[in-house]
Amino acid sequence: MIVLVMGVAGSGKTTIAKMLADSLGWEFSDADSFHPPANVEKMSQGIPLEDADRAPWLQALQATIERWLREKKNVVLACSALKAAYRERLCCDKSRMQLVYLKGSFELLQSRLAQRSDHFMKQNLLQSQFDILEEPAEGIYVDILLPPKVIVQQIRVNLGL
Repeated sequence: MIVLVMGVAGSGKTTIAKMLADSLGWEFSDADSFHPPANVEKMSQGIPLEDADRAPWLQALQATIERWLREKKNVVLACSALKAAYRERLCCDKSRMQLVYLKGSFELLQSRLAQRSDHFMKQNLLQSQFDILEEPAEGIYVDILLPPKVIVQQIRVNLGL
């Protein structure tokens, strides 16, 4: 099974996905590591990515997810997956994939990003992410105001794991 933990910058995708993977004994992967250097450079300069920029990233992610599914791996993937079209492409086998949406207010996320200095995603890009965010119609919605341990417990209960 693959669990895709999605949300905008600052929602806790990496933290929650790592904790969930550790609690399940599963592999963890971060979609940020699939970005080509040009994308990382753009975001580091505070320039929002366009769909054309995301195409090679999505292609690499899709190929990796398909390989994980073929190999019957259990993986928790942290991935923004902001648009429905991105999720459609990545969630290629819905019977073996689950979507978790980490939802929070703009103000909360902005304050979190202001405290983060070790990441290429800059605070000024948050609005651009909210502008293109298409909340999922399906999946597990989690309020990011909750403590991380509680969030992971909620996800596990909802997944039946």
